[in-house]
Amino acid sequence: MTDSKQKDTPIRLYMFQCGTLKCKTNNIKMNADPTPYEIPVPWYLITHPKGNVVIDGGNAVECATDPVGHWGGITSVYWPAMMAEQGVEAELEKLGIPKDSIRYVLQSHLHLDHTGAIGRFPKATHVVQRNEYEYAFTPDWFAAGGYIRKDFDKPGLKWQFLNGEATDGYDLYGDGVIKMFYTPGHAPGHQSFLISLPSGEKYLLAVDAAYTVDHWDEKALPGFLASTVDTVRSVQKLRALAEHEEANVVTGHDPDAWPSFKQAPAYYD
Repeated sequence: MTDSKQKDTPIRLYMFQCGTLKCKTNNIKMNADPTPYEIPVPWYLITHPKGNVVIDGGNAVECATDPVGHWGGITSVYWPAMMAEQGVEAELEKLGIPKDSIRYVLQSHLHLDHTGAIGRFPKATHVVQRNEYEYAFTPDWFAAGGYIRKDFDKPGLKWQFLNGEATDGYDLYGDGVIKMFYTPGHAPGHQSFLISLPSGEKYLLAVDAAYTVDHWDEKALPGFLASTVDTVRSVQKLRALAEHEEANVVTGHDPDAWPSFKQAPAYYD
């Protein structure tokens, strides 16, 4: 896509599902019964005249053909059920989105079901919280299985680091369309996204700051977290933000709430 064509690109929000993760209910809702549970793996695309933006990208496409080889032992807890055509590159190709039109890949955090887009777009800058990037290379023992280093430790990547509260509300293009908010707890450097569309509609992508509606409503803690206190306070922060902005809230992995949103190739504009 040429620069002149990009300038004519409408601002749209696309929501994708990169298969599911098969796990147990207690992996998602702390202290729940360990019954079988299957959750969606969302990711997002924002088309924009200044350059298209991918948020997370779901699972790496390698999970479609060799989950154990790519993820290792964590597959005994979280099993990725996906097809190769659900990988980020294949999905964008279906929409006719050229790889070199992706200007930014935004990382909510660096857990294994959110790193599918890293290093797959040659002109992309990867934006992540600095403390999340640093933690991903030296995670504590209980979190180590959630970080697949070969997904994010790749040569030649361009990174842009945000710095917690000091860069809170970072406006990617300076036009209010894509803003990032620091929401640690689930992971040390987690961030969430407020997307403001031309129609006036706003979507708050909580991602894993709020796994499910139960978590958002303060009825359950997530099954995995780095800090309980930070997790609770980040939800409270996002609840206030959603109310102030009158934003629609999209939680991270709720199998009941997720189908209520338009799925790509449908979009919000």
